[in-house]
Amino acid sequence: MEKVVKVIRRFEEIYGLEPNNVVSAPGRLDFLNTHQDYKGLPVVAVGINLRTYIAIRKSSSELCKVYSENMNLKDEFNIDNIGLVTGKWFGNYLRAAVIALKKHGYGISSFNIYIDSDVPIASGLGSSAALTVAFIKALDMEFNLKLSKKEIAELAYEAENQVMGIPCGRLDQYASAFGGVILINTRPPYDVEELGFDKGLFIVVDSGIRHSTADIHPNRQREIDVGLKQLMSMELPISIKSKLGYRFWEPKWDEISEEELKPYLRNIDRVSLNRILFTLRMHRSTMIAIKIMKGLKINSSEISNAIEIDIEKVEDILNSNDWDLKLLGNIMLYQHKLLSELYDVSLPELDRIVSEVTNSGAYGAKLSGAGLGGAVIGLVKDFETGRKALNRALNCCASSGYIVKIDSGVTTH
Repeated sequence: MEKVVKVIRRFEEIYGLEPNNVVSAPGRLDFLNTHQDYKGLPVVAVGINLRTYIAIRKSSSELCKVYSENMNLKDEFNIDNIGLVTGKWFGNYLRAAVIALKKHGYGISSFNIYIDSDVPIASGLGSSAALTVAFIKALDMEFNLKLSKKEIAELAYEAENQVMGIPCGRLDQYASAFGGVILINTRPPYDVEELGFDKGLFIVVDSGIRHSTADIHPNRQREIDVGLKQLMSMELPISIKSKLGYRFWEPKWDEISEEELKPYLRNIDRVSLNRILFTLRMHRSTMIAIKIMKGLKINSSEISNAIEIDIEKVEDILNSNDWDLKLLGNIMLYQHKLLSELYDVSLPELDRIVSEVTNSGAYGAKLSGAGLGGAVIGLVKDFETGRKALNRALNCCASSGYIVKIDSGVTTH
């Protein structure tokens, strides 16, 4: 509540009146199946206790006013004549959200808002989604729009994907709206399943290397498209061809096995081959992780095949008290390897952070977000282990870091 009091006080200092509503939305960890949401595959995300807070009050002025010190953001616009600013400017997320809401006929008038965010920008923690989700919730409360969490997530996605033209998936927006550890199905009707897994803590290690997802997603999507077009030009059995497509979002990826594609994959472009293998292997290992978090029965050979570790090691893990956390850690390491070697979105600096964190007692670690910079996340047993792993990373190769807990979704205060 201390943060909420601070936000209220600062709003009053800036605008001369108390806000009517204060809301917050969490940042998120891109836990499992990274770079798969835009392909229509399910992803696992975690809402964390780094949050974006927004205070709001209707205004009698013709202008909407936006102010934030720690996001270096100041903006004014007319609600009836709003457009995006040229260039990669963070304030466009708010403008895009207003455009999306107005497109759907929601009644919004002028307002003043103040923003205070704990979520570092461009660090792979979903800062833009936390901002957009919190902002739409603030408008929802102030103008009585009666939006559900799913509607807020969809509007936030529409603002980023359609209004701003950023080729993102739905992971960030749904993770911020719902919070907790959730399985997000990224094909219609985009349902969310709460996994209820609450063991362990996460560390977040910021590499200090900044990136924009706008530079990453289109390239990977194009590379997948090249491979798909090559496959579709071959004489394939109808049982395989019917599950494929020409664009990255068209295949029924969750119904395709690497084994059935193997005879044909050797004939496609090497880069495209890697992108398709990445897609299949990431998904297969994520399905194992979901079984673990749901407490479903699973055998050692299934795990061994999915994450490419010796069956003897798997059996040793299954006989330990913290077997579920150990297996999840191994899956994180496997997925980071895929992100690095088959998707080319890691960097030597990120690989080193993963190694240092794991060697310091973390169960496993992987990059979170689009990659080529940003954050690495690690799964740890407790606070003490987290502090040790975080300190080692900070001493060698990271700019900042946090020990975080799983947290709730978008909230009113």
